[in-house]
Amino acid sequence: MGLFGGAFNPIHVGHLRVAEEALRQFDLAKVIFIPTAHPPHKEVAVPAELRYRMVELAVQGRPGFEVSRIEMETDGPAYTVDTVRAMLRRYPQGVAYIVGADAFLGLPSWKEADELMGLCPFIIAPRRGIDPEALRRPPLDRAEIHLIRMDPVEISSSEIRRRYREGLPVEGLVPEEVDRFIRAHGIYR
Repeated sequence: MGLFGGAFNPIHVGHLRVAEEALRQFDLAKVIFIPTAHPPHKEVAVPAELRYRMVELAVQGRPGFEVSRIEMETDGPAYTVDTVRAMLRRYPQGVAYIVGADAFLGLPSWKEADELMGLCPFIIAPRRGIDPEALRRPPLDRAEIHLIRMDPVEISSSEIRRRYREGLPVEGLVPEEVDRFIRAHGIYR
């Protein structure tokens, strides 16, 4: 099982491309998107339920994708190490954690990073400007990593939020059903 966690504020076509490539290239049974309610490393103004619903809309009808509420059912911040432990109990056949190269470089600052690096392999999406060799330097060299073979995703959720705030077009950046939901609920205005 591929676990793909994040704020998804909002989920965009880049997230879906990463998930599709991870699913295909690493022969995963499925990719489980895990929107976090209270990310420990950043403040997210959009309520978790709205972000969860956006992910749900983005993945519906896409074979091999589903969304989980596991991190929304925690009191306080949700930590990746706790999520991975819980998902390993649900899926004893194993899990892999899907993450962008930029986020992976910050892994040493995550809760119980040493243990997390030993719990599961990481499937890493490339990011422009990040040398893949940096992903193998200590202390990250303790993790089993697999690089997704794809061009770096040039879309960012922060840019999409800015475009909504400024009334700029977002066609091709977010799935249509997510765009309709964002507009119907006045998110990012």
